Amino acid sequence: MDLKKYISIVPDWPKEGVLFKDVTPLMNDGEAYRYATNQIVEYAKEKQIDLVVGPEARGFIIGCPVAYELGVGFAPVRKEGKLPRETIKAEYDLEYGKNVLTIHKDAIKPGQRILITDDLLATGGTMEASIKLVEELGGVVAGLAFLIELDYLHGREKLKGYDILTLMKY
Repeated sequence: MDLKKYISIVPDWPKEGVLFKDVTPLMNDGEAYRYATNQIVEYAKEKQIDLVVGPEARGFIIGCPVAYELGVGFAPVRKEGKLPRETIKAEYDLEYGKNVLTIHKDAIKPGQRILITDDLLATGGTMEASIKLVEELGGVVAGLAFLIELDYLHGREKLKGYDILTLMKY
């Protein structure tokens, strides 16, 4: 299936000069969403995943159906102040400043094989911070899965040494 047919390119959003890749048409189409989810599920089965992790918010949209199909749990990675119990945090750089991601301190057991999912691999900052959180808790990052990779932003360079699945590249 050509998943790119289900991606809308939105010029000048969120700022001028950006060609935003909107995944909501893919999610609106049951067959395309199922196909994309199943591609990630097959990848995850090969990796013998124990738990799926995803950063908010689109990592939830990708990761939760994958976790459901695998019969494993899902652990959310959220911005600071959004999780109600004890957390650990990782800071990462944004284009203009910094951001902080957190995960519950008891979300991952040492040695668990983790798949981290998100809709898009751009600069790699969010994923790099998510990896730090997983590894700090003793998880083993067995794979990273994305719907889209923006090759021209070179995010893969920050993720060297990790196995990466992307379903579409721009």
